[in-house]
Amino acid sequence: MTLLLAACGEASAQQRETPYWATIDTTKLNLRVGPSTEYRINWVYKRKGLPIKVLRLKEGWRYIEDSDGDRGWVAKTMLSAERGGLVVGEGLAPMRTAPADNSSLKWNLEPGVVGKLGECEAGWCELSVAGREGYVPADRLYGAGAP
Repeated sequence: MTLLLAACGEASAQQRETPYWATIDTTKLNLRVGPSTEYRINWVYKRKGLPIKVLRLKEGWRYIEDSDGDRGWVAKTMLSAERGGLVVGEGLAPMRTAPADNSSLKWNLEPGVVGKLGECEAGWCELSVAGREGYVPADRLYGAGAP
């Protein structure tokens, strides 16, 4: 019975509606120009946890878009359904103790910092970076909001 449920879960994950957020689940991910290892590599990602947007599905491949707008195909086995956030924009992004501008500042995050994304509400998202947790404005995070 458990095996049947696991198979059903994987099948439903294959039918997931696009677009959706995912993260890179490896320290080296090849972005290809087509959905097969026969296609040339256009880019190599080397940041585990980096959020990406999945735009299309084709068998064992996912057509993705990164924070710079670059697109290509990656193997689905190299992605995780875990949500991630990438600090974007100009200057430092505040990480606060509560989801409010007047709450205490915990840390300042530089653009390019990657963390695990928690719940987002009222313009703020929970973010965990190397064990440090707090709230960051949602507009400073690629990976927050609707894909």
